[in-house]
Amino acid sequence: MSTVSLLLGVHAHQPAGNFPEVVDEAHRKSYGPFLRTVHRYPEFRFAIHFSGWLLEFLLAHYPDDMALLAEMVARRQAELFGGGDMEPVLASIPARDRVGQLNALADRLERAFGQRPHGAWLTERVWEATVVPSLEDTGVEFVTVDDYHFLCAGRELGELRGYFTTEEEGRRLDLFPISEQLRYRIPFAPADETVRYIESLAGTEELPAAAIYFDDIEKFGIWPETYEWVFERKWLEQFIEGVLASPAIRTRHFREFRRDTRTRGIVYLPTTSYMEMGEWSLPAARADDFAALIAQEKSQGRYDRFKPFLRGGIWRGFFSRYTEANWMHKRMLALSARVAALPAATRTDSMIALLYRGQANDAYWHGLFGGLYLPHLRRAVWNALIALEAELDAAQPADRDAEDVDLDGHEEVFLHSSKLLAVVRDDAEAAVIELSSYPLRHNFGDTLMRRREHYHGKLAQSAEAHVRNEGIASAHDRVAFRHAVTLADAEPDDRPRALFVDRFQPADSQALQAPHYRKVVNTTTEFAGTIGGGSMRKRYAVEEGRLVVRYRFDVPQAGRFRTEINLAMPSCDGFLGRYSIAGDVRGGFGQPLAVTALTSLLLEDGVLGGNLLVQCEPACELDARPLHTVSQSEAGFEKIMQAAALTLAWQIPIGSSEFVVTLTPARG
Repeated sequence: MSTVSLLLGVHAHQPAGNFPEVVDEAHRKSYGPFLRTVHRYPEFRFAIHFSGWLLEFLLAHYPDDMALLAEMVARRQAELFGGGDMEPVLASIPARDRVGQLNALADRLERAFGQRPHGAWLTERVWEATVVPSLEDTGVEFVTVDDYHFLCAGRELGELRGYFTTEEEGRRLDLFPISEQLRYRIPFAPADETVRYIESLAGTEELPAAAIYFDDIEKFGIWPETYEWVFERKWLEQFIEGVLASPAIRTRHFREFRRDTRTRGIVYLPTTSYMEMGEWSLPAARADDFAALIAQEKSQGRYDRFKPFLRGGIWRGFFSRYTEANWMHKRMLALSARVAALPAATRTDSMIALLYRGQANDAYWHGLFGGLYLPHLRRAVWNALIALEAELDAAQPADRDAEDVDLDGHEEVFLHSSKLLAVVRDDAEAAVIELSSYPLRHNFGDTLMRRREHYHGKLAQSAEAHVRNEGIASAHDRVAFRHAVTLADAEPDDRPRALFVDRFQPADSQALQAPHYRKVVNTTTEFAGTIGGGSMRKRYAVEEGRLVVRYRFDVPQAGRFRTEINLAMPSCDGFLGRYSIAGDVRGGFGQPLAVTALTSLLLEDGVLGGNLLVQCEPACELDARPLHTVSQSEAGFEKIMQAAALTLAWQIPIGSSEFVVTLTPARG
């Protein structure tokens, strides 16, 4: 009878630096029970990919389950897939680092399981043809991408039951199209229904067919409702037993199917990812239009026909959407270039490891998952980049002054010592966008603006899970709330969330004036602005381990001047973060704080293992509040504290006046 080869793979990933308790929970609810279940069925072949950081964590903390995986590899039940070691989007990092990351994970797999991979998982299935040479250079023969990629290249859905071949610069790579229909069925549709669907894909002896699935293992137990569905109600067991009992289905490895069948021809894929990514990477207003267009085509019954032409943005669009992600990415690229420029004898394994950690994808973008919105993920990237920069400076000090690092049309001014780096963007705000302490390995400027997101339109919808009678809902279809959230909580900012964002309010007006700074000619650290019909200057200096900001005014009318300092404090609104004045604890970072005459404020942070001292001369008024953002995750809408927003204010008299603000980080 006609048969079909089931090529089933799962991808397991946790961001480098994720909370250990989160990874433990993921193992308890997904990784462990999945491995223990499939181990009971030696004839059920499957593929599996672990990102490098997660693999090392599981090997160290769950050796018994990893021993089961090693046994399944040895008995040729499990096929190992490679990829970038720290789960970078390969297309977003230099070719030299792609090769290094791919080899690093292959080396891990060989050490742990005695096998190097022949296939690779592409992070978020982001495809750009430029990655092909690096993949071939590291021995990768094939990768998996979505069938949507092929549809966008003009292929028909019925063709996509085998593998295809592409090339770049004459370098060959084979491509397996992942079935969207299977992605939406596994594990959400009933097991017997899913088995019947796979049977319907059977081919012929002349044209063997494959049912191709490769998706997040977290959908087996971690996504909402899936643990009960997959393991307690035994979906996975029922599915495996149904597959093994079917005379039409044969489980196989990707490499085995490729060895035994011919390519279905040459294909050149456009730059793309899965369809949801096309929506997520668009600015909110354009994402609204894109979603409306898709809804229109579905309502008119044209969606399936025109789907290949309904393409949104591309993954790199996140760098255009989020200035914070773009700055982090461009700083990473500059540090990568510095590592590459070092003499080989000076370049250390530690530098390479830190660079690769700084390339982990999770904190650079945002879609269904928290990603960029999660401070601890951004912090892990910045920790690595700052530690790397400290090592590079020790090996070969950088000659930095001012340049447009992030390609936004404005130069960034670098002020640094052996202990501290302050980066000022030379635009109308002249604000500090990065304040990195080398001893603490922390960027106090790692904050996030509140922006309108496309999904904020769902805030008025019901929080019900929309459980279907015949299965469970995917996280893509749910509207849920982890925290109480209102539309007011999602109000976007009208100014950047940086350090020393200044405004002036004349005594006879309620309106706030922005100084609109311009850098003073022949200086690198002084900026001039106009307020209240007069002038002002702001001068930055890094003096060893502290940042000193000096303001000078010459105005014909009195008014109130304020500067906002947004500080990324790792404790956020947790109990280990607190404000202290003269040894007196005044509350946590998650609480508001008002002081009428402040000269010194200490921000103590147990997670950071250090503190930040804010000093003002003369005394100022202080208003401190937590900065929250509203974002979505697979578990629902959530409010996340991004920074402690400190507003310092002074009454400015007619004529000339000066004041100074100093920020001093220190170990606790």
